[in-house]
Amino acid sequence: MTLFVINPNSSEAVTAGIDAAVDPLRAFGTPIRCVTLAEGPPGIESQAQADGTIAPMLKLAERLEGEAQGFVIACFGDPGLHALRDRTTLAVVGIQEAAVMAAMQLGQRFGVISILPGSIPRHMRSFGAMGVLDRLAGDRALGLGVVQLADPGATEQAMVDTARALRDQDGADVLIMGCAGMARYRKTLQVATGLPVVEPCQVAAAQALGQIALNLSHWRDR
Repeated sequence: MTLFVINPNSSEAVTAGIDAAVDPLRAFGTPIRCVTLAEGPPGIESQAQADGTIAPMLKLAERLEGEAQGFVIACFGDPGLHALRDRTTLAVVGIQEAAVMAAMQLGQRFGVISILPGSIPRHMRSFGAMGVLDRLAGDRALGLGVVQLADPGATEQAMVDTARALRDQDGADVLIMGCAGMARYRKTLQVATGLPVVEPCQVAAAQALGQIALNLSHWRDR
């Protein structure tokens, strides 16, 4: 039985990065399999794109459920999180929700590195729904799309500059990488800023494994 980490975009490169990020957690013994939603866009960069992945993602999870112990939705914005929780008793964790919970355990004010300016309103709606806006130091965009994140030459310095601005100008004492495609840059950011950096796929998978091990479920009798 497997923990499935679903990448709701269609980029196999992003899925490979997620797989590498969660690899240390395989030492706990539960198989972890990262899968790509073929019907998704190359990158999820708007609310409309995020919403468009929900129906095919739910169908994919339904096909996988017989082999699954739980699911991680690996898109920052958690599309379909509550819909999938409505459909299964298995562990279901979204990377945005998990990242915020982890960040608040590591610092007082968290800063988020986003991809594009249009991502920030989506994040703010989610943070407001979670009731954590008073712990948010800032949310700053790189101005790069998901596909561009795979190019270190275009991305690495922009991430470092954005992380330092969140630390120095906004007062963040912990950072969240606001896209599943950023996983490879976590160590670089920690070294460059001296702050803890939360990679959301890692902490979401860890939380899901904890729920599985402890037999915890969100399910309520209807």
